[in-house]
Amino acid sequence: MVAYNQVVDMDLVFKALADSTRRLLLDRLHEHNGQTLSELCERMDMSRQAVTKHLGILEAANLIAVVWRGREKLHYLNPVPIHEIATRWIGKYERHRLEALHDLKQGLQQDNE
Repeated sequence: MVAYNQVVDMDLVFKALADSTRRLLLDRLHEHNGQTLSELCERMDMSRQAVTKHLGILEAANLIAVVWRGREKLHYLNPVPIHEIATRWIGKYERHRLEALHDLKQGLQQDNE
């Protein structure tokens, strides 16, 4: 059974990933980890405040981690919550599909013998 806090955390991750701008920010961090707000804003067609808001949602969902270097705040991708979603939701359903394909293959091989 999944604990309530884990479900709430997962809800924050799904909410964060539901927005295309936030997914774009994660993609940019995947390309080049450890960027400042200024670097992340460079190719965005929105205000600095809007990017900051999106980064706050990503941080609350634990999808990014921040490290202060002097006066600069560096943003780093944290792939662990995405992996947890893949394990819990995608992996669970994939396992059943793979088992069904395995059973089908075995059944077909037995029919041919």
